[in-house]
Amino acid sequence: MTQTPPQATPSVTAAPDGARLRLLTWLVTGALFMEILDGAIIAPALPAMAQSFGTTALELNIGISVYLLAVGIFIPASGWIADRVGSRKVFALAIALFTLSSALCGLATELWVFVAMRALQGLSGALMVPVGRLVILKYTPKERLMAAMSALVWPALVAPVIGPPLGGLITLHLGWHWIFFLNVPLGLAALAAAWRLVPDVRGPRRRFDWTGFLLCGAGTLMLLSGLERLVVDLGGFNLALAGAGLLLLAVAFRHFGRTGNPMLDLRSLRVPTFRAGLRGGSLARMAIGSTPFLLTLMLQLGFGYDPFEAGLLVLILFAGNLLMKTVTTPILRRFGYRPVLVWNGLLASASLAACATLQPDSSIWWIGLVLLVNGMTRSMQFTALSTVSFADIDKDAMTDANSLSNTIGQLASAAGITLAAMALRFAETITSATGNHGVAGNYQHYQIAFGLIAVVSLASLVDMLALPAGAGDHFIDRR
Repeated sequence: MTQTPPQATPSVTAAPDGARLRLLTWLVTGALFMEILDGAIIAPALPAMAQSFGTTALELNIGISVYLLAVGIFIPASGWIADRVGSRKVFALAIALFTLSSALCGLATELWVFVAMRALQGLSGALMVPVGRLVILKYTPKERLMAAMSALVWPALVAPVIGPPLGGLITLHLGWHWIFFLNVPLGLAALAAAWRLVPDVRGPRRRFDWTGFLLCGAGTLMLLSGLERLVVDLGGFNLALAGAGLLLLAVAFRHFGRTGNPMLDLRSLRVPTFRAGLRGGSLARMAIGSTPFLLTLMLQLGFGYDPFEAGLLVLILFAGNLLMKTVTTPILRRFGYRPVLVWNGLLASASLAACATLQPDSSIWWIGLVLLVNGMTRSMQFTALSTVSFADIDKDAMTDANSLSNTIGQLASAAGITLAAMALRFAETITSATGNHGVAGNYQHYQIAFGLIAVVSLASLVDMLALPAGAGDHFIDRR
């Protein structure tokens, strides 16, 4: 089942050859890695940065939140901007702005300057990554799209895991400024490559949907702000803020379904594989995204490991990701999407439940094995969900499907951290009610939280089970 958008008279350049397309894929993958990494890498540097700016680490957390907010607000408009201005110009401009704002972040001596540059970084990231991914989706031949998309998945798995320990290492040995300065040479190299590699393609000229943009932007701002505040305080105002954001987003999506020229075309949701990858995949991404956050806290606060030891153990997730990457495509070709999504989804849920069995006196080998399996199963599930979503989408409909997928994915990633925090709060309530306090109660909070996350992961399988037999198998060429 496929879909075709209305009017389409895009300007199309010649498709890149094999070697150029491979280089283009690596360029976009690197840009995606840089964008996601910058959202996670500054967390361990906050105390040192706060000292430089004469404020507290808690107040400086706005440097993380404003970046994620800017990304979430402007991602929905990225497809329209690329269609109007051209993919090469937008991608190159986004890299240039990202590089410039990174340098200015490192040079900032006042808090307001730093926050403004982080917002500019988020804006450029919102344009850079979706537009680059859109070029790959449009120009990669169908028979090679699975491999290209698989490469685009790994930054979302790896960057959140290695970001905090890398940020801590750079801050300790070079100073927090170098977290941003290191983006400058990488950005300049990427800018030169982008101008040579990225095709200059434009889509149909459409009127900008201001109503949809404002509704979606305001809803995203309120929802992400509410979710961030709920991590600290489950108060009524924060719940109301997140609820109001959800309500505005519902109104925005109702508008998208009714207007003749929506910023986000929802017709991709009629495609079963795209709908399952987006709806069930959002629950899976929430569970997957919460894992590094919960593990880091459990190992340090629950088990008493120092930050370096905890960071090394969490990197085992990264090792599992890499190990599974070598066999992902062969496994999908051997068994097909639906069986892999169901059975690997069960294993991913079981590995999360296994995290709930870990205790301070657990063998280091058992902890390592649980984390390795968790990393392998999360890698397989994330890759399968991200690729099956586009298995039945026509090339001409990629712009709208890509914008919708990026928007929902950004919200799901943010919701994953909130889910973990709320699971911990719920666990604290349970242990307090049973009179279980102290050190034991401390690590038991994380055991309960991992059990709840495992249930959310299981819930994502409802959409996987609803997929028809053989769904998306043509995408991986199972002959």
